[in-house]
Amino acid sequence: MAAAVLTITSKNYSSWSLRGWLLARFSGLPFSEHVLPPDDPATRAEILLLSSSIRVPSLEHAGVLVWDTLAIAEYLNEVAPEAGLLPKDARARAHCRAISGEMHSGFTALRSALPMNLRAHFPKFKVWSRAQADLQRITAIWQECLETYGGPFLFGAQRTVADAMYAPVCTRFATYDVKLDAVSAAYRDLMLSQPEMQEWLAAAKTEPIEIDELDVEF
Repeated sequence: MAAAVLTITSKNYSSWSLRGWLLARFSGLPFSEHVLPPDDPATRAEILLLSSSIRVPSLEHAGVLVWDTLAIAEYLNEVAPEAGLLPKDARARAHCRAISGEMHSGFTALRSALPMNLRAHFPKFKVWSRAQADLQRITAIWQECLETYGGPFLFGAQRTVADAMYAPVCTRFATYDVKLDAVSAAYRDLMLSQPEMQEWLAAAKTEPIEIDELDVEF
């Protein structure tokens, strides 16, 4: 399989970069990283949720350039079907696409209230009411999937697009000390323990760039 180039930005702050990177790693596609500086104005706008079009991450492979995380997921599923990024069963596949799309386009209150910051930790953080509704919806999705498909991942034994899409939420729950039910907490811990996540977290902690807006004391 031909090598690819994945363009990402900050590993500490960029949830979209993490999603794209995990999708590429889960697919088994060999790739190199092209890292954009987080202090670039366009990149900074994306990280701070001020951009109307998210163009990072992007994947270049075999003459194809694809951006938007869900588009990258669909492309990787086409070029590496053996990786199982989407479930084989049609109903499960539709369900996986639906909850991945919900993560992609929704939960804006949670994104704003709990910005991704892997180097930070805010014990006893108070989640405001609108973000609390997002939190409850996310844990309901996790509980339903884990019960329906038997775990340990959202669609069974294989990591899928959905796990990559919800992985940054797991980091937010850890950063902001969000109290979870036992099932959701176990899934969060499982995802954070994955070797790919551990690799990403280690890199994030050594990243020199700081974005003041995301490093405030809550």
